[in-house]
Amino acid sequence: MPRTSTALRGQILDSALRLFALHGFRGASLQDIASDAGCSKASLLYHFSNKEAILAELLIPVGQEAAVLDGRLTDLGGEDAARTAVAGFVDLALRYRRELKVLFDNLSEATALPGVGVTGIEDRLVDALAGRSTLPQDRVAALMALGGMFVTATTDVRFEHQVLREAMTSSALRTLGLAQPIPR
Repeated sequence: MPRTSTALRGQILDSALRLFALHGFRGASLQDIASDAGCSKASLLYHFSNKEAILAELLIPVGQEAAVLDGRLTDLGGEDAARTAVAGFVDLALRYRRELKVLFDNLSEATALPGVGVTGIEDRLVDALAGRSTLPQDRVAALMALGGMFVTATTDVRFEHQVLREAMTSSALRTLGLAQPIPR
């Protein structure tokens, strides 16, 4: 049974996401994506004008969700900002695990794309995670928490989703000095 245009478009996006995550944006060609999706390069180009258009379509939802989180953080300070940033970033990171890997591995290409809208978000997240503090220990803890959440989400960690979510959240909060250590 032939695939619908919508199904083929979805398969192209799935293939591109997998290949970009494995080989990087520059390491995956349009022909690689088409072959993986089971279509011709001409069919792929019917749906997407170029690789950048595919990358943008994959990353725009991440940028939109990051913008929503950024908006929620704007008026928060102190512990409220840090806790909201942790919860929001953990949710975003787990929802878009492969997309985040592609985004950060290809940051220069991704930030140049119209509509992705992630420029500067990492600095604003660090600021919120630090509770708006400028103290070196708070900024470093925020960077460590953000980096740890990112690495954990983009690594092939095989825990049930809710277990991973709770572990990431409590670990990030401990890194920021906002939670009691887990009793052993």
